[in-house]
Order: sequence, then C-alpha cells, then structure tokens
Amino acid sequence: MTYCVGLKLRKGLVFMSDTRTNAGVDNISTFRKMFTWVDDGETYITLMTAGNLATTQSVVSLIDERNKAPSERQPAILSLPSMYQVARHVGQLLKEVIAQHAEAGERAESYFNATVILGGQVKGSEPRLFLIYPEGNFIEASDDTPFMQIGEMKYGRPILVRAFDPDMSFEAAVKLLLVSFDSTLKANLSVGLPFDMQIYESGALRRGVQRRIRADDAYFQTISHGWGDALKKAFDSLPDLVL
Repeated sequence: MTYCVGLKLRKGLVFMSDTRTNAGVDNISTFRKMFTWVDDGETYITLMTAGNLATTQSVVSLIDERNKAPSERQPAILSLPSMYQVARHVGQLLKEVIAQHAEAGERAESYFNATVILGGQVKGSEPRLFLIYPEGNFIEASDDTPFMQIGEMKYGRPILVRAFDPDMSFEAAVKLLLVSFDSTLKANLSVGLPFDMQIYESGALRRGVQRRIRADDAYFQTISHGWGDALKKAFDSLPDLVL
C-alpha cells in the first residue's frame, strides 16, 4: 500500500511519500514513489503515485522516455505551457496505460488502477497541485481543499484537517506531515519507512530541499516519541465521565 501527501502553502508546495509496496503480508519491497522533472528557470514538476506498481512505473517511464527526446516524442512534459496541460497529459497517459494492461492481462481495469498527485509550476503562473484519478480526470487544490492525499489516507488525515494552515512555514509543514505519516505507520503495516520529502518554494523553478527520512532519523524519532507522549498527556487531561 502507499501513503502520499501534497500540501499547497502560500510559500509553495511540500510533498511526502512512503516507499513500501506489498503483495500480501510476506512480500514487501521498497520502491520510490516520488519523481521530479525540472527545466531550471522554466518548469518544475513533481509526481507521486499510488496503486498498481506496474501501472505507475509505466507512466513514469513514458514521461521519462518522451522527455529525453522531446523533438521525436511529443508532448514532452517539460515543454507544456501550463500545469493544467501537464495534468491533462499525465491523466491521459494514466488512462491509456491502465486500459492497455487490462486488455493484455484479461483482467478488469480496476485491478491495474492507480492515482497520482501532481504538483509544480510553469514560469509565468502560480504553483498548482492536482489529484489525478485512474479515469484520467483530476481535481485541483484550492483554498477549501489545500492538500491532497492518496493511498492509505484515513489514519493521517485528522491531524492535517485540524492543524494545517496555508500560512505555516515549510518547517512546520514538514513537522505536520511527519506526524501524519507516523500516525499512519502506527496503524497500518502496509505503509513503511523510509519517507521521501521534497519542498518547493514558489517562483524558484528548480529543485528545492530533498530528504529521505529513515527509521533511525533523529528528527523523525523526536517527532514520533514527542507526538505519542503529547497525545497521552492530552488524553489524561480530559475530564472523566461521571457515572
């Protein structure tokens, strides 16, 4: 399974994904689920994936292949004029790959389903964040929906709903995501470390801070233990029911 989150802040975008894939409880592997393409000064794009691994790897490979020879294979993702056009392109690729795999494997298309979080910025426009569905359609983050989740989202969602603030700093956003991911990790074995994190500052049009957070990461351990202790203290401070 998977857990990926994209946050849209006033300052820019923050992405985090886990790296665990599994086919049953005894077949667990680590695969990167966050991918970035950059044309410095022109376009920055990050994509995170959840769902059938063969489907998501095919989509990423197609983007890479067309990006390496843009004059021969159009449209190259970095040559598209807006993030809306990038979202349409990725959505169409996703839809086509699912249909091809379903036809070749003689299984229902739902078996090969995948979803994508896509974020980035094209020069001359604001950063944008999208959630792309297996059917190829998509929705965009807004003031009312300022973050996107895919995969095993229910355990980590409450803290995002309660604590997210579009004006928060990048440092606070990463802390919030680590709490969300730690909550998911504690509740679901199909989500696992390491986590990949990336920060994009609005207007930069280049790669920002990137980090792979492993189980022995000192900051993550501080957040995990601190959040657990804080929850226990908060619970103990609540009044008991009078029976």
